[in-house]
Amino acid sequence: MIEEKFALAASDARDPIIVALYEAEAEYRELGMHSHARGQLSGLRRGLLTMGTDNGSWVVPADHAVWLPSHQPHYGWTHGAVEAWSCYVSEAACLSLPKRPCTIRTSGLLREAVLRASDWQGSTLDEQQWHVAMVILDELRAAPVKPFGLPMPRDPRLALIARALLDKPGDRRGVDEWAQWAGISERTLSRRFVSETGFTYTAWRQRATLMRALELLAEGQAVTIVALDLGYDSLSAFIALFKRTLGVTPSAYFQHPL
Repeated sequence: MIEEKFALAASDARDPIIVALYEAEAEYRELGMHSHARGQLSGLRRGLLTMGTDNGSWVVPADHAVWLPSHQPHYGWTHGAVEAWSCYVSEAACLSLPKRPCTIRTSGLLREAVLRASDWQGSTLDEQQWHVAMVILDELRAAPVKPFGLPMPRDPRLALIARALLDKPGDRRGVDEWAQWAGISERTLSRRFVSETGFTYTAWRQRATLMRALELLAEGQAVTIVALDLGYDSLSAFIALFKRTLGVTPSAYFQHPL
């Protein structure tokens, strides 16, 4: 059943307008860079998911989802046990949906509608199923776009720094040292980070660190170990940044998935 739906999702047949999947994974799963004709909305009931494109990446907690337009190359992987859902939208229906990848905050109605659609069989929707499909599309159009993503800079020198920080978020080098390492002036580095990502260098680095922290915490690592591995001098400093950005402490964040 799942394999048949994956095959249908990868195509762009006129019917059905959506194809929904629900899966429970107990272990790490990774999908390399790929694309398909349908747009894709992916979210979770439990766990954590990382998805990305050449231009940025997203860490997706249980109350959010990532939207990817049709033909958008992307990759993804899960962290530990997850209950994941995906909704693939026909290319024609994508015309009224966001044109760029983004993260949205999902409503309970959207999640439950996708889960109901995941039980459908066959390639033709009856009247009731069509109404549910329209609810999914309406909820997706109305969902607030959330900025918790990590855009990548285009400048090759800045991209070199960004990738090094993603590989080792706990690296303690300052902005002046990174500028010298990449062969760019500190002033140019600071200016271009803002113009190309929308974030200052410091804000981008904090965002990258927090995304990595979410991944490590979802995989079961202790908060103290995560804080030290990511270069924080104290546990309290890490918890303060986490709470300031996400509204709750790390322990509370993973105790109350939606």
